[in-house]
Amino acid sequence: MQGSLPPEAQEKIEELQDLQETTEQLTAQKGQAETSLNEAQTALEALEDIDEDATMYREIGELLVHTDYAEAEENLEEKVDSLEVRVEQLQKREQKTQKQFEELQEELQQLLQGGEGGPMGPGGPGAGA
Repeated sequence: MQGSLPPEAQEKIEELQDLQETTEQLTAQKGQAETSLNEAQTALEALEDIDEDATMYREIGELLVHTDYAEAEENLEEKVDSLEVRVEQLQKREQKTQKQFEELQEELQQLLQGGEGGPMGPGGPGAGA
């Protein structure tokens, strides 16, 4: 490469950086959701060993509020269900973003290897212009 990169390559590098940042954010969000899911599943499993007549409280912000067994179970089941959906959605988005990253990386490699001669192969960027 001589001097600076072509504008198209610079643009693809910026897109790659954006996709990498997005992937990292999605990975972090997925990790947090998985942690919350594991905690909720553990609490739901622990609930099975608790007597239904036991006095229970649930945390709402900084407060502990009295609750009964059925309500606690229902809340935990709903939480587990919604977190499972959230984790699945984040995983799909993460995979899609990763695939876009890999495709863009490949396009950039082809662009840089092709040099000033244009895109490699028919149907590449700029084809039919």
